[in-house]
Amino acid sequence: MKILIVEDDPRVSQFLVRGLKSEGYQVVHVDDGGEAEAAVRSQDPDIVILDRMLPTVDGIEVLRNLRVMRHRCKVLMLSALGNTDEKITGLRMGADDYMAKPFAFEELLARILALHRRSEVYSSEPELGRLQVGDLILDLETLSVERAGRSIKLTAKEIAVLELLMSKPKKVFSRERILANVWDLSVDPLTNIVDVYINRLRGKIDHGFDVAYIRTIRGSGYCISDSPED
Repeated sequence: MKILIVEDDPRVSQFLVRGLKSEGYQVVHVDDGGEAEAAVRSQDPDIVILDRMLPTVDGIEVLRNLRVMRHRCKVLMLSALGNTDEKITGLRMGADDYMAKPFAFEELLARILALHRRSEVYSSEPELGRLQVGDLILDLETLSVERAGRSIKLTAKEIAVLELLMSKPKKVFSRERILANVWDLSVDPLTNIVDVYINRLRGKIDHGFDVAYIRTIRGSGYCISDSPED
């Protein structure tokens, strides 16, 4: 799926570009409303993430032009103007969805999936209230962790990171996805907090075992797997 981001705030746009690319999307970015229509014509995106307040041509005017073009793309409007009247205006002008800033990255991903009507269904329903990868078990009711019968003490944030990884074994989670899910951050805090917590988990979960479960996928993020590494 190809996504066009029309956003002039560098921190927001960089976070979106990195995060969406790490999720496997093709991403194109322009920072001026005047460039949006040409980008839609040349790039033919499936979804346009459109900021409301833009230089040169504002988001509402861009939206109006896209609807005149009758392009098939879905438009998700993103705006610091989150009051009801603004949302109604955006939706009436032809936006398919409207999100207010600041936003949760996980919610943005969910809305993108809904707009594109993806058929893939993810199910992370834990069986019997627990998650298990190999001999590693996370009890979701007591929040206790053990590997090969050995109890492992984790902090609340460490458990949150581990639960995310174990919810979909072998799936690669980007740093942006982990930040959004565990720390509820929609912009990069410019720290290595995710790497710090991953290293802590490695020290507690993998130390002393022949198979390391927590894997780094260079340039993409992290996953958990009990399969031997290649």
